[in-house]
Amino acid sequence: MEYLTIGTIIDAFGLDGTAKIKSSTDRGEQRYKVGAKLFLCKGNDRREVTVESYRSSHVIDFVKFEEFNKPEEIKELKGSTIEVIKDRNDLEVGYYFYSDLEGCTILDEDKNELGIVSKVEEFPAQITLRVKRNNKPDFFVPFIKQFILNVDIDKKTITIKVIGGML
Repeated sequence: MEYLTIGTIIDAFGLDGTAKIKSSTDRGEQRYKVGAKLFLCKGNDRREVTVESYRSSHVIDFVKFEEFNKPEEIKELKGSTIEVIKDRNDLEVGYYFYSDLEGCTILDEDKNELGIVSKVEEFPAQITLRVKRNNKPDFFVPFIKQFILNVDIDKKTITIKVIGGML
């Protein structure tokens, strides 16, 4: 089974055992829905938890899990990641998990290999792929339809339109 990290506990909030979470998902309302089953991971330990309540400040998410009722319990979990079971059926057409994009080979329109996606970065304007090349500096590709011609997750390839100055 494959898991997807959706956040990290950064501290406790309040007196009821609510966790203060730095999320890496843009679908907090769906992921932290009351009753949702998530996995809390610290080191090699993974345990299932159930969401009791959720609210967001648009920067930090506040999640109360049924299993914890004291701030001290959450403080012990500081640094733990929150995971869900990875399910591609959760995605709309044209959307991808960052972990699926990382490791993909970048091809130009003529199918020449340009490098490998080493990281998916979030900038204010758009999502951007950082592409690592052998013996050359990394380059960046905005993950927008003007540059991304084809994504084939099964073949681990992404075909892009190259413009002057990109490489």
